[in-house]
Amino acid sequence: MQRIHIPGIIAMATIVVASNILVQFLFGQWLTWGAFTYPLAFLVTDVMNRVYGASAARRVVFAGFVAGVICSVIGTQIMFEGDGNAYPAVTLRIAIGSGLAFLTAQSLDVAIFNRMREGQWWRAPLISTIVGSSVDTILFFSIAFSSTLSFIEPTNDISWAGEMLPLLGTGPVVPLWVSLGFADWMVKLSLAIATLVPFRIIVGNLVRNTT
Repeated sequence: MQRIHIPGIIAMATIVVASNILVQFLFGQWLTWGAFTYPLAFLVTDVMNRVYGASAARRVVFAGFVAGVICSVIGTQIMFEGDGNAYPAVTLRIAIGSGLAFLTAQSLDVAIFNRMREGQWWRAPLISTIVGSSVDTILFFSIAFSSTLSFIEPTNDISWAGEMLPLLGTGPVVPLWVSLGFADWMVKLSLAIATLVPFRIIVGNLVRNTT
């Protein structure tokens, strides 16, 4: 592993660990604080891809995946008390959904970015992040909370996620987990646009320092 990749690996691992911690704290009714940190993983991946190439980006993604697995394993051993019952901080469905969504979405981001890298500077990071973020949201929330996939962990009661409520409190009636996923997706799209400027600045600095 080249030394130049280490900052990217550290940044990715830090984002994943921080997001796993912050996802346990609510921000308003529909989001957690982790929703604001996790999308930064796409920024790290895209910077590495632009400056060092797709292979370096994939190494960083793998490091983030390993960090996520470690967090999930630790989370399954942390028990909370509620309603007279003990339950793990991270359930099997959340662990599987998180790992699969991260690896799939980030790998897709790398592939799309690499395919579009010769176009205008903003197209590759914007489109790859939007597509990757959308896939990430669909996979995670479906696997973690959809009642149709309850066979993954039959003993895990996620009936609360299936409560039928207006979308984000005002729209059509949908399961609660759909509102949570939709709010998460909107944050990801907003950050995909907001991180274009940091992407441009970081890439410019790294290119100057490596030439």
